[in-house]
Amino acid sequence: MRAFARQMIERMKAVAAAGAVAAFWLAAWVFAAALVAQPLILPGPGAVALALLRLVCDGGTWAILVGSGARILGGLALAAVCGGALAGISSRSRAFAHLVAPVLSFVKATPVACVVVLLLIWLGSERVSIAAVFLMALPGVYFSLFEGLAQVDKPLEQMFRLHGVRGWRLFCAHTWREVLPFVLSCARAVIGMSWKAGVAAELIGMAVGTVGERIYQAKLLIETADLLAWTVLVVAASWACERVLVWLLRVSGPVAWRAAVRAHGRGLRGRASGSAGGGVAAELALAVGDRAPWAPALDGLVLNVPAGGRICVMGTSGVGKSTLLALAAGECAPCSMVFQDVRLVEGASALDNVLVCADARVDASSAAALLRLLVPGVDVHARVAELSGGQRRRVEIARALLCPGGAVILDEPFTGLDAAARDATAEVVLDLLDGRMLLLATHDVADAQALNISDIITL
Repeated sequence: MRAFARQMIERMKAVAAAGAVAAFWLAAWVFAAALVAQPLILPGPGAVALALLRLVCDGGTWAILVGSGARILGGLALAAVCGGALAGISSRSRAFAHLVAPVLSFVKATPVACVVVLLLIWLGSERVSIAAVFLMALPGVYFSLFEGLAQVDKPLEQMFRLHGVRGWRLFCAHTWREVLPFVLSCARAVIGMSWKAGVAAELIGMAVGTVGERIYQAKLLIETADLLAWTVLVVAASWACERVLVWLLRVSGPVAWRAAVRAHGRGLRGRASGSAGGGVAAELALAVGDRAPWAPALDGLVLNVPAGGRICVMGTSGVGKSTLLALAAGECAPCSMVFQDVRLVEGASALDNVLVCADARVDASSAAALLRLLVPGVDVHARVAELSGGQRRRVEIARALLCPGGAVILDEPFTGLDAAARDATAEVVLDLLDGRMLLLATHDVADAQALNISDIITL
């Protein structure tokens, strides 16, 4: 209650401060208009308000504003699509990125007036607004998305791919969530610029029935109050578009994540488990040495694991255990894996982190029951960022147990757990293994004993 009261007080203070600033500049405007004493040069706030009221009450004004807005948003949408496609290709091809970047940098530095004049020669006045907005917005969209794609969390992406989350589900669960902050930053900069470019193109091109034409007529007839009124309308429309589009973009992140969670397991066959239905357990025959020349301990090693077999790889830190398991996971994918480092979506709940990678036959209630079994007293709807290290580790184990595939791969899975918690967790793992292959990497023989693994490879 006190926190709410403090928030309300802070908001009231912010509103009062904004009102004081507005009053100051309004008074400055009145003073400047009185000092100039020439309405044709600088009309007062009253004259501009009357002109604005006249425009607002005229139905033709709204038709013109909507028409110009549609063309501007059309150019912006085209820039978003093309910029996204170019950024996606560039993120996968360095040669393509080197080819495209100079051209877009040149377009970005070109003055709007020069672009508009060229477009008028090529396209005529009817299409100049859309084309100008497209060219002005395209570099901003491209460079923002390209940077966002370069900053995507690669280990987390590897986790999703390994667990069979691909295609549109990978985009919704991971790529879009990672890129969205860059998209929001770009939107705040590009939307206002698009309105400026679009109206400037209409004004220079003298396109009939547009905002630019009305602004030009007001300037030609020296109707300064109307000119300022149209300016206010354009600024308001730009502000409203920015607010709506930014809000939609913000909402799209949680919506995309929920869509990926609800469609968990889509397109994948069920694994061999009692909760997910029948399947075929994996077999593994892997010549490791040739694939990891940087790990001398793996030189000449051939890993053979029969269907349903259990192998433990032991060794000191840095000897190559994680490399061996990563190679094995690549052969068995999709499979279930607990990585040595934490790979969770921090802003999502523990339950959603499990469900997003789960087999299609796993429902929310069974996933929640497993989480409560592994982590007694846990709030399955709490964000994983709020959980302790040991709790987070067991969330990852729950995710691995409910994922599709014929192999369960555990890389130091009991890190952060005491002996009692380790033994309880190992018992759950054995109960839900259901004939799948089990690969364990650890430096503690007690981990292997807890999982009833007697076949140990020492590196």
